[in-house]
Parts: sequence; C-alpha cells; structure tokens
Amino acid sequence: MPAEASYSNLKRRADLRRRWGYLMPVVFVTYSLAYLGRSNFGFGAAAGLARSLNITESRAAFLSSAFFLGYFLFQIPAAAYAVRRGAVRLIFLALISWGIFSALTGVIRSYWLLVADRLALGVAESLIFPSMLILLTNWFTRAERSRANAVLILGNPVTVTWMAAVTGYLIRAVGWQMTFILEGIPSVVWAFIWILVARDRPVQASWLSPQSSAELTRALAYEQTALPNYSNWTATLRVPGVVLLCFQFFFWSFGVYGLVLWIPAMIHSGLSRGIEAVGVLSAAPFLLGVILMLMVAYFSDRILKRRAFVWPFLMLAGLALFCSYATAGHNFWLAYAALIVAGGCMYAPYGPFFAIVPEMLPSTVTGEVFALINTCGALGGFAGTWLVGWLQALTGNSRDGFLSMSIALLAAGVITLCLPTPAHLKQPQPA
Repeated sequence: MPAEASYSNLKRRADLRRRWGYLMPVVFVTYSLAYLGRSNFGFGAAAGLARSLNITESRAAFLSSAFFLGYFLFQIPAAAYAVRRGAVRLIFLALISWGIFSALTGVIRSYWLLVADRLALGVAESLIFPSMLILLTNWFTRAERSRANAVLILGNPVTVTWMAAVTGYLIRAVGWQMTFILEGIPSVVWAFIWILVARDRPVQASWLSPQSSAELTRALAYEQTALPNYSNWTATLRVPGVVLLCFQFFFWSFGVYGLVLWIPAMIHSGLSRGIEAVGVLSAAPFLLGVILMLMVAYFSDRILKRRAFVWPFLMLAGLALFCSYATAGHNFWLAYAALIVAGGCMYAPYGPFFAIVPEMLPSTVTGEVFALINTCGALGGFAGTWLVGWLQALTGNSRDGFLSMSIALLAAGVITLCLPTPAHLKQPQPA
C-alpha cells in the first residue's frame, strides 16, 4: 500500500484511539511525578526550610536552583540513548532514582549534601522530558502531535495545582521534611507500572492490531519524506530556527520556573495567611494553565499552525507579570489576579511549541535537538529560580522578581515571532 494511502487510512482505524487510553495516561502520570519532585521545594522554602537548616535566604535560593545545574548536564546523552536504545527502560530507571533523591531532600540536614542531592535529582529528572518527546514522535502523527505533547506537559500544571492545594495541608500536618519523603515514594512504586505498560514503538504493543501498527508506522515514515536530511544533530545548529528556539526556551523557562518555585513564598509574603491557604491560592494560576493548554493544543492541531499559538500567550503572560510588579505591595488581590493570568498564559502554548521541532527536522535528529532546547530551558530555569529567589531575599518582597520574569517572557514572545517557517511547510501538506 502506498504511504499516502496509509496516511489517509489512519482515521478509519478505530483501535488507534487506544493510544490515548493506554499510552497517554501512563505518560501523563510519569511526567506528573517528575514535576512533583522539583516543584514541591517551593513549599519547603515557604514553610521555613532555610530557618530549619540554619541557612541564609540567599543560600536557600541557590539550593533551589541547584536542581537545574544537574538537570542540564545529561539531556543530550539521554536523548541519544533514547533514540538508539529506547526510552522506556531509561525512564524506568529515572523514576526510581528521582523518587529516592526527592525523598532524601527531607532527610539530609547538611547544606552541601543537600545541594549534592538536588543536583542528583536534576540529573535523574533530566532523562525524562526529551525521552518522553521522542516516545510520542514514535506514536503520533503531525496532526495529533500538539495534543499529545499537551497531555504530556499537562503533568506540569496539573501536578502543581493539586500539589499546591494538598502540600500546604500536608506540611501543616507532618512538617516539610516528612512531606518530601511521602511525596518521593510514589515515583518508585510507579516505575514498575510504567515498565509493564509503556512500549517504545507501536509494533511492540499487544493492545494494537498488527494492521493498525503497520498503518501508523507507514504514516509516520511518510511524514519523514518531506523533511530535510542531516548527517548528525550538530549539523542542525546551522538551521536558524534551532538556535532561536534555544534562546526562546531559555527566557520562557526563566519565567515559568521562577513562578513555580517561588509563587508560595510570593503569596506568603504578600498575604498574612497560613501555609495551607497559601497552597490553595497558589493552585489557581496552574488550573487556568490546564484549561488553556487543552484549548490551544486542540486548535493548533485543527489548523496545523504552531507559532501563532505560542507568541501571543507569552506576550500576554509578560504583560500580566508586569501588572503584578506594578501593583504588588499596593493591592494584593489585583496583583494576584494578574498572577493567575500570567500563570495560565505561560503554560498555554507548550503543546504547539514542542510540535515545531518534528515539523522542521527528521526523527534521526529530533531527539538531540529536543534535548538541546530543553538544556537551554534548564539554564533558564536555573537563572530564574536563583535570581527571583535572590531578589526576594534581598528586597523582602516579590516585586523585582515579577519584573525580571515579565522581561524574560516578553523576550520569549518576541523571539518566537522571529522564527522562520520551514520551506517544506509552505507547500501543501497531506490531509
């Protein structure tokens, strides 16, 4: 059967819908657990981590950002391994590792040992995201990819939403140290569910018929025929869009992680309420992010446009954070409302954003390029968490942190506008 016919036959394969019911739930939960291990640190900081360990606020800011130093080190080697050997076993080992390191955050009392633990946690979690994106490119076509990416990355705001609501009460009940331990255990247990369910390619899945597996494999191969060839991933650095995506994701991650790690402390400093109330209030921006991510991914796949669904939301997030900067210290609730808008908008475009690379580059190099972009994002996350936390400690309020995140997100929006459209996407595409 010709590849074009195979591509058009996919919609008639009803059992291909099982990908969304079998594969995507375990992908979603796995990334959710990864995000839990990095984002609950902000609640430990708001609950008095620095005071408990007798360290300065500036040292606590470096401790929170140490995660990202480890996170950026192994992105590209992990992606190369996932492309050549498969992502499923790599993710299994990472789940067990980060569950242990996350729990140790609540056990270790030495500052420098804790820094080493957070670095190791970053290394373990660095294996996940590029591996997951590679896995999804093996399972979903271009017309589905934005939604698949969105379901994966929904693990980010969904986790922060429930974690923000629950962790505050958990800290109140058992303390921040025991909270880290309890929230590290599920990752180790889930690793064994993951290895039983997840598969690297359609041909390996027992719940997919051989005919559907063959059709999907041919359709994915057909998509590759329109893409340019590169001898290795380093050759893609000469592609202008790749370099721009790296800079863009640096600034985007600066804003996102600055908000995720420090929003509990920001709210706590502006509102004299208990840690459980801070947790509930911290959840609202991420709940809006969940809703917007699903909507944006759906419409992006419907019209097969990516860039137009990314830059407006980043610009709006930057403007909303500037409103928080202008009103923080004068009107808490107005600043908080702007914070909700900013949080929702900075999460909205993730689905279409990570659909850009597979539409620019062939599958032989997308894994390493995903990892390179995410590495730059890790550096942006390090810069954002450190600078925002340092400004919070230096000034005693969150205003300067809002301003720095606002500038970063506006820069990310402007860079997205400058992305060139690949030549092959200017031609008519398969239906």
